[in-house]
Amino acid sequence: MYKIIDLFAGIGGIRRGFELGFDGGIACVFTSEIDKYAVKTYKYNYGEETIYGDITQIQEKNIPDHDILLAGFPCQAFSQAGLKKGFLDSRGTLFFDIERIFKYKKPQILFLENVKRLCTHDNGNTMQVILGCIRNAGYQNVQYKILKARDFGIPQNRERVYIVAFRDNNIMFHFPSPLNIETKVGDILESYVDCKYTISDKLWEGHQKRKINNKQNGKGFGYGLFNHDSAYTNTISARYYKDGSEILIEQKGKNPRKLTPLECSRLQAFDNFIFPPDISDAQLYKQFGNSVCVKVIEHIAREIKRALPD
Repeated sequence: MYKIIDLFAGIGGIRRGFELGFDGGIACVFTSEIDKYAVKTYKYNYGEETIYGDITQIQEKNIPDHDILLAGFPCQAFSQAGLKKGFLDSRGTLFFDIERIFKYKKPQILFLENVKRLCTHDNGNTMQVILGCIRNAGYQNVQYKILKARDFGIPQNRERVYIVAFRDNNIMFHFPSPLNIETKVGDILESYVDCKYTISDKLWEGHQKRKINNKQNGKGFGYGLFNHDSAYTNTISARYYKDGSEILIEQKGKNPRKLTPLECSRLQAFDNFIFPPDISDAQLYKQFGNSVCVKVIEHIAREIKRALPD
């Protein structure tokens, strides 16, 4: 049984992927998440575990021993949609809280996830700083790769960078290859959807005007419109609750609609996930937008498990 810690846990997407990839052979001994709504959803699905808050306020000596450190650390500081400040942003410096933990606790394996922009931020220097910190802490066996959710049977064009590091230099790990499964947005759509998800005339008009203006100015983004037969959607983000612009679903004779929270969960491969009854749609949209595609994590975790000695 491998012991894991779940940092910047959100609603537990990385943990969920590892549980699937390791066929249940892991035990979570520590979880940290600062958002109270995400904590509520996490507990609803994992039971009333103790969830610790701000990781910057937790001393590394108080974290239990573990074999695998999981961390999908905040990505806004590096994202294309954000200000791209990186380590100049306080959220970007949270990587160094992960570093102080793995330097002190020395787990066998590190698993980190972030936006693909991390690879090119500051002309690649940010990634080199991160890799340098990992290597200097005794993890010379480190790899990273950008993977797409749509390459693993999920109809979403979600590109994320994954970093996997081992203390054991003899472990031969390879990232999973694309599954070459044909995807279709219709596979995640509900058959009946409440009319409240149909966007208003005013919002639809605003989306169309913005798209025209952005196209004329050669920049920006208006909206993404998809239907049952589309191969995949744009990447869902934490801002989806605002106007749904990145993923709108066509409707015959009506304005387009937003995805439902259930469809968002399917788009992130959260199968059999339980929604707390007192969490709003807006919070659920944020939670799924901030999370990970579980299916990609699962396949990486399977490759990690396969690489480990029996």
